[in-house]
Amino acid sequence: MLKGRLGLDSAKVPHADRAGCLYLARGALTARDGTLAFLQGPQTEADALAEGDYAIPLQGVSIVLLGPGSTVSHDALRLLAHARTALAAVGEDGVRLYTAPPMIPDRSGLARLQARIWADDDLRVMTARRMYAMRLGEVLPHKDLDVLRGIEGARMKETYALQAQRIGIPWRGRRYDRANPMAADLPNQGLNHAASAVEAAAAIAVCATATIPQLGFIHEDPGQSFVLDVADLYRDSVTVPCAFKAARQVSERPSENIERVTRRLTGTALSREGIIPAMIERIKALIEGRET
Repeated sequence: MLKGRLGLDSAKVPHADRAGCLYLARGALTARDGTLAFLQGPQTEADALAEGDYAIPLQGVSIVLLGPGSTVSHDALRLLAHARTALAAVGEDGVRLYTAPPMIPDRSGLARLQARIWADDDLRVMTARRMYAMRLGEVLPHKDLDVLRGIEGARMKETYALQAQRIGIPWRGRRYDRANPMAADLPNQGLNHAASAVEAAAAIAVCATATIPQLGFIHEDPGQSFVLDVADLYRDSVTVPCAFKAARQVSERPSENIERVTRRLTGTALSREGIIPAMIERIKALIEGRET
């Protein structure tokens, strides 16, 4: 088994002993007296911190997620790099990933294991089956990826219909025109925005574990294939419910914006349910062959 919370073992404070992610928004991240300080501006409903000046435990977290309305100083970046603490610029509650300086991990174990599994046809299919089992609650006997994708697609049709009925919105099927995404009805627009938000959270988790985004086990062609694999683990529990709740809210209040409402609901769910840390642990368990 790989050592360390993120597969990293030789930073000054081992990542196994760190708290994972720290989200900061609407403030200034600076260096002071050899450590980090965060000057929080006026608090909004989305902020966990009240207005004030805070000392940040530089080596107490693995990655700092810097949200909207924030700035970071050159000295702060220098300290973060020295402590091997990553920094990512993200959207509200982590629903967008704009940039992430490389963590430069001192262990490559997870990435090497991922590449070895991906390159072996049998191990790759086995891992895909494990990912489907995480979502569907059962290990499917099939070993053909196309068959597995077909079963998952049929299950998702049922999930869409059941969730729509439970939340109380009309559902006419999944429809998405890439050339004209705004032409879709509210539930489909909500699904697009919620999926983007969860994919951003998955991108943060993949970045934090220093795994390889291109090497997916279910998705194959996109440059973010593994990110999409991880995001799909939460489609039933996060993406669809948040999308349909947003669609219902906007249908009742037409003046509201479907993208903004969906992103806020999804961001709240990601934060409340600790989805990004859960993704990190699932990635490690999946690649190391452990149960979750």
